[in-house]
Amino acid sequence: MARIVKKIAMAGQTLNDRVSAARRVIILGAGPAGLGAAQELCRYGEQVTIVERHQRVGGLARTEIYRGFRFDIGGHRFFTKLTEVNERWHEILQDAFLLRPRLSRIFYRGRFFAYPLEARNAIAGLGLLESLRIVASYVRWHLRPYPVEETFEQWVTNRFGRRLFKTFFESYTEKVWGIPCSELRAEWAAQRIKGLSLRVAVAKMLGRNAEARSLIEEFHYPRLGPGMLWEAIKDRVECQGARVRVDTEVLMVAHRNGRVTGITVSGPGGPPFIEGDEFISTMPITELVRRLDPPAPAAVSAAASTLKHRDFVTVCLIVDKPALFPDNWIYIHDRDVRVARVQNFKNWSPEMVPDPTKTSLGLEYFCNRGDELWSMDDAAFIELAKSEIAHIGLAPHDAIEAGCVLRIPQAYPVYDSSYAENLQIVRDYLASFDNLRTIGRNGLHRYDNQDHAMFTGITAAREIALGEERDLWAINRKPEYQEAILDKAKTDH
Repeated sequence: MARIVKKIAMAGQTLNDRVSAARRVIILGAGPAGLGAAQELCRYGEQVTIVERHQRVGGLARTEIYRGFRFDIGGHRFFTKLTEVNERWHEILQDAFLLRPRLSRIFYRGRFFAYPLEARNAIAGLGLLESLRIVASYVRWHLRPYPVEETFEQWVTNRFGRRLFKTFFESYTEKVWGIPCSELRAEWAAQRIKGLSLRVAVAKMLGRNAEARSLIEEFHYPRLGPGMLWEAIKDRVECQGARVRVDTEVLMVAHRNGRVTGITVSGPGGPPFIEGDEFISTMPITELVRRLDPPAPAAVSAAASTLKHRDFVTVCLIVDKPALFPDNWIYIHDRDVRVARVQNFKNWSPEMVPDPTKTSLGLEYFCNRGDELWSMDDAAFIELAKSEIAHIGLAPHDAIEAGCVLRIPQAYPVYDSSYAENLQIVRDYLASFDNLRTIGRNGLHRYDNQDHAMFTGITAAREIALGEERDLWAINRKPEYQEAILDKAKTDH
């Protein structure tokens, strides 16, 4: 109700009026969502303070550096259907963006398969008999699908058949998420998997044209990695008067009478308590609830405690070879190794590697904090990565000259069987705070890409500065794959 009253009051204000009545806006987190909000708020003259627990900005899209070698936390392609976000990216970095070809493959049973799957390549790798079994399975499930699609397993099986699900989806997905595909929710599949049709794949193999959705074949990428963009936005908002406090952790979020009043932080560069008029949080929604003072109601705290994240470890290896393989990244479906994906950063941008005679790889492991992988000693983890990359055949063990380990907690919100119900409880409670908005991947507990995260920040900022009303939770809710584009070819009749 208070937000509606504020909107009516602001309707008669000019931009100068709003600037002169600038509010103190506190942003928790300097990832794409938080920086997107800060950039927009600065346009309208608001007083912005950002607190970020890491030393670098960019959140999960930041760029880390080891011995001069730059590496992503995962790979971050700059492709978006959001025109406004795309224009901002290119206005900021301009010619620092490279246009890169997309090449990714699947490693399965000692062979490499094109991704997205291609019929000829799949038949060559699997053999004709197994390929026919996959087609037969597809026909069976196309004729008699699961009547209800609640789980990842049901969603994929209905579209690809059970045999292809078992071959190319089950092992990798369970490696990433750490739960059975029968527990992972279908909405994650709808957003993240290309809508490939085996009918279309076979038609193309036979030389027929088919109208289908395909993955992008090119994407933009900053020449020094994604962190180059987020650092540039940080510099820009600081020049406009925003204060960015890095290496600063939020310890407590104080509230009274349905409004957040301030946050207690630990870190250099300022007072331990920061008061504000408006608050935007990109921190994991579970942590936000735990840090509320007074505490959230017991039912809300219990619901928040059930929301899970998958943690993530990147092992960066420096290889004494000028070139290894052409892919940007490779999905590892082999059950004999624990690595899930391998990034070749030199193929993203040559400038990620300071020495052209060498290559740097990022081996990605998914785990839970406290388990064997997460707790592994760095030296042992590097040795594991070296042995696994050699086992796959991507780099010889004796050519790997150095490595480092980076652990990322709460990287991926988990879409398990109970998440939707419990998230709604938390969401309803947080909506009772008139001056608090949650945005971004962790603030919405949703597997967003960096473009949608940034757009949630822009939208939240406009709510504050302009009084616009929009459901932040509705952004990117539509269940379609983020990088699919429509081929223009018509079906051959």
